[in-house]
Amino acid sequence: MAKVSSPTETERCIESLIAVFQKHAGRDGNNSKLSKAEFLIFMNTELGAFTKNQKDPGVLDRMMKKLDLNSDGQLDFQEFLNLIGGLAIACHESFIKSASSQK
Repeated sequence: MAKVSSPTETERCIESLIAVFQKHAGRDGNNSKLSKAEFLIFMNTELGAFTKNQKDPGVLDRMMKKLDLNSDGQLDFQEFLNLIGGLAIACHESFIKSASSQK
């Protein structure tokens, strides 16, 4: 009998991203897309530090519009991942700059 291994850290991260998307996308009954209201709730609850530091009140509306590649007023999982990927890249670049300035 083959031993079932526990999920890797990367697999757990992917599962977490899917779970967070489903949690927020399912608020209005359609768990395949984030509506604008669901996107705003997601941003304020899951990325609160980011949203609290924004001086421009229209930044979230512009983000939603830019992420909504098919202009349907909602974010599907791929569009959501574009947001997550962009944030991860920005955090990584900040980390690299911070690490290199400490040398």
